[in-house]
Amino acid sequence: MTTLSDIEIARQNSMVQIEDIAKKLNLTEESLQKFGHHIAKIDTTKLKDLDKTKNGKLILVTAISPTPAGEGKTTTSVGLNDALNKIGKQSIVCLREPSLGPCFGVKGGAAGGGYAQVVPMEKINLHFTGDFHAITSAHNLLSSLIDNHIYWGNKLEIDVRRVVWGRVVDLNDRSLRAVNVNLGGVANGFPREEKFDITVASEVMAIFCLSTSLKDLQNRLGNIIVGYTRARKEIRARELNADGAMTTLLKDAFLPNLVQTLEKNPAIIHGGPFANIAHGCNSLIATQTALKLSDYVVTEAGFGADLGAEKFLDIKCRKGNLKPSAIVLVATVRALKMHGGVDKKELKGENVEAVKKGLANLEQHIANIKKFNVPVSVAINHFSLDTDNELKVVQDCCDNLGVKAFNCKHWADGGAGATDLAEHVVSVAESEEADLKHLYSDESTLWEKMQTIAKEIYGADDIIADQKIRSQFDELQKDYGSYPICVAKTQYSFSTDPNLRGAPKGHVVPIREVRLAAGAEFLVVVCDKIMTMPGLPRVPAADAIHLNENGEIEGLF
Repeated sequence: MTTLSDIEIARQNSMVQIEDIAKKLNLTEESLQKFGHHIAKIDTTKLKDLDKTKNGKLILVTAISPTPAGEGKTTTSVGLNDALNKIGKQSIVCLREPSLGPCFGVKGGAAGGGYAQVVPMEKINLHFTGDFHAITSAHNLLSSLIDNHIYWGNKLEIDVRRVVWGRVVDLNDRSLRAVNVNLGGVANGFPREEKFDITVASEVMAIFCLSTSLKDLQNRLGNIIVGYTRARKEIRARELNADGAMTTLLKDAFLPNLVQTLEKNPAIIHGGPFANIAHGCNSLIATQTALKLSDYVVTEAGFGADLGAEKFLDIKCRKGNLKPSAIVLVATVRALKMHGGVDKKELKGENVEAVKKGLANLEQHIANIKKFNVPVSVAINHFSLDTDNELKVVQDCCDNLGVKAFNCKHWADGGAGATDLAEHVVSVAESEEADLKHLYSDESTLWEKMQTIAKEIYGADDIIADQKIRSQFDELQKDYGSYPICVAKTQYSFSTDPNLRGAPKGHVVPIREVRLAAGAEFLVVVCDKIMTMPGLPRVPAADAIHLNENGEIEGLF
């Protein structure tokens, strides 16, 4: 039997009109801004008395450390959402928007997989409703206003050596990591060094995803620090009168996007910071809106639980006063084998011993999540080559840790393949035993917060930094000591070495750079060699993407 690709499965699906999806949430047509037949923005300004509605139950989906073998967080999130609806619960899945960088790079699309997808997957994975373009434009507008201000006399006395606001583009392009701008003579401005990040690493993206209203959005944008004077005085975006224009560019993008799953259940997809270089969660306004519209909300955090889940619980939940009722940790037998030392090319045969070795990664993630005082269960995202012996090893491990594990077949069977997990999640959520405890207090110093994350989550012995970085921590502590920490680190390992799989111990976390995100209200700590502008692999996914003779997109996965 031929296995259909994700895009073929999605294309065979018959979608319903977006108005029909909206009706399931009691949304009127007046509250929709439609993008064709199957996509709409929810106009939150038209939703009356939403504040008086009780919140639904929030379910977080996270995963073990990612490997090239695949884990399937988004697939599991969609499958769990469909399963909840299948057992009679009203549920919405809340996801991040895909970035063009991974779509054309190494990872591919981010709309789920198999029979657990959100659709229309091609549009979601590409331009969608233009939100990322708006964020890119808002960011670069501020960049151009900085250089324009300097060109026209520099009234604010910005030190061109201390401009900290770069530019962004939503593609992987390593050639833009370090550039010179304003070259070509007097008419083009004052030459200076510059850099590009990928859009998902932009502070504008973080602000966009943490703001609760347009007013809050503008205030946060105004707080962005763009540079310093020679006397080290902070210069903020509002001093350049940039906050109003930036908010205007983001006005429509700020409305959450409504689509559907293959099983015609509601899905909200909005915002998309990466978890390895940013805070890794969909927009707060999307999550808060979903919690008012549905009894259950399934959301995901990017990459492994050491990055995405930690940031979701310590940053997003802190900022949005969110209280998750349950956490689902996704694992695959294939990925556990790789954590046990098996090469991707050798994953096909049964290898119980490799699975046993790889369980250290799963065990560490479970132990980490338990520190937040939210019940955790494990979803084993089933692959057809998984053997009963391999699955039993994972099941026994979870049993010994007092954690329920479920063999989930949502990729092949949709919601029907995850109903056992859904039933368990409901029982846990309804028990109300969750009582979120943050990893560190607001009162801890910035250095102590980073140290706590490294020791408690990464299993490190300590963090290290040169004196210049230590001094930055001390200086930032004076005015921004209450901020949480957003770590930029490789997603492939608990350590900063992407080649160290499993659960390495005895390592240290070297800090290379510290960036103040005054608008997002957190401190970005860049560790070791991680780049905030990724590069393309030797053979990028873009090589296989094309239009067929019918004008349909092929190669997008």
